[in-house]
This record gives sequence, structure tokens and C-alpha cells, in this order.
Amino acid sequence: MTTIPSLRLNDGHDLPALGFGTYPHGYADSERAVGHALELGYRLIDTALRYENEVEVGTAIRKSPVPREEIVLTSKLPGRNHGYGEAFQAFEESSRNLGLDTIDLYLIHWPLPKQGKYVDTWKALVELQKAGKVRSIGVSNFTEEHLKDLQDATGVTPSVNQVELHPYFPQQALREFHARNGIVTQSWSPLGRGQLLQEPLLVELAEKYGVGVGQLVLRWHLQNGVVPIPMSNNPERQQHNLEIFGFDITDEDLARINSLEKGRLWGQDPNEHEEF
Repeated sequence: MTTIPSLRLNDGHDLPALGFGTYPHGYADSERAVGHALELGYRLIDTALRYENEVEVGTAIRKSPVPREEIVLTSKLPGRNHGYGEAFQAFEESSRNLGLDTIDLYLIHWPLPKQGKYVDTWKALVELQKAGKVRSIGVSNFTEEHLKDLQDATGVTPSVNQVELHPYFPQQALREFHARNGIVTQSWSPLGRGQLLQEPLLVELAEKYGVGVGQLVLRWHLQNGVVPIPMSNNPERQQHNLEIFGFDITDEDLARINSLEKGRLWGQDPNEHEEF
């Protein structure tokens, strides 16, 4: 079993440096995949109310022999529950689905700035943390401007911002803002939903290091201080994704990988994109 190192969050809690994503798992697939991931050594499990698999993810966690206190479970509040009172309702729904009293890391899934409620939603998350309902609080898909709004309104800085991030969209400016403000960067779709696996430069470098392309890309995340959250239903790929702690990419090759930048792959600009 692989032991994954941890990062310290700005609230004093620890976060595994590699997570396990569950989107777009569904139904029995989620329970089976999460259970196997925990057996292999994953300790950060990522879900969301909008993924419609919290019940299965929670069942896998409760059935697992891994002590609950060793698992960092992330869930996310959807756009339909933006607003102060609505945020408490979203938490209660996720808690019931998961069958767990406490969520370790609770995120606002998207800022939805056109709705104008993300600050009020954040105020509710601050209260949930004070009440001990959630251990750590953060956001997903927030820009620097959105993060500053939260800081200015509450004085509380998110512990995590989970964003689209991969060699095609490395988000260097946002990562630098995160570093200055003690925010851990997480990446969803860290492998570009498979699009990166055929990139010639990455294939070349993977051969140089004697690793798979996916392993090379996940290692690129780690060396940039980013927590990737790859998803796989395949037990062999789950194991493969864990085997990224035994090699280092040189600074020169990191720079070559960074040169692949071309922007978002799915056009989900947080200033415009809305999900409910």
C-alpha cells in the first residue's frame, strides 16, 4: 500500500498530496471504485452533491476498514444552493447522502458571479466550520477576484481552490496568488480527461523517465505544488496513478511541459459558466 505525503492547510489541517476523483462515477461503480482506492492507499476522496454519487461514496467509506479519521472526504455545494440559508440546506443534504456527520473539506462548486450570492454562501461555510460540521472550507473554480471578495467580506481565506489545471492550462498567475495567500491549489481533470496522454512531448518525456504519460503529468502537478485528483474505475490505473513519488522531473523538463500551454479545454470561464 502506498503512503501519500500531506500538505498543511492554512487552518492547520493536513491534506493528502494526491486525491481520488469520483466524477463521473455512478451508482455501484462509485462504491466499488472508492473502496478499492482506499485499499490502495488513497486517503483524499472527492465528490459533490451534483455528481449524484454521494450515497455510494459514503457507503464505501463506512464499509472500509480504513479508520474514518485517516480519510479526507471532500464534497461541494451546487449552484442551486447558493445563498446563506440555502448553503446550510445543501450541507444537510450531503451529510444525509453520505451517512456522515462531518465533511472534512467542503467547497463551493462554482462562484456563479451573475447570481451574486457566493459571498453569502461563503459566510455560511464559515459558520459550518465554526460549528464543527466541516473541518476545512474552500472553493472550486474561483478566480483571484472572487477569492479577494471572500477575504474582504469575512477575513477568512479559503484553504483550497480546486480548478481546471493541467499542462495545457497551468494557471501560473492564479497559483502564485494562492501561494501568497496560503491557499492550496487542487486540480480537477489533471490529465485533461485523457487528451494529454497522446501529446508527443509528454510521450517523449515519459519514455525518458521510464514512466507512463499519466504518471509524468501527475508528477508535474506535484512538483508545481498542486494536488491532482485523477479519476479511474480501472484498478490497475488507480495503482498506476499512485506510483509518482519515486522520481523527479528536472527544471528544464518542467519548463518544456509548461510550454504546452494553450488555455482551457472546455471553455468553462468562472466569470460566465453556471451550473445548478
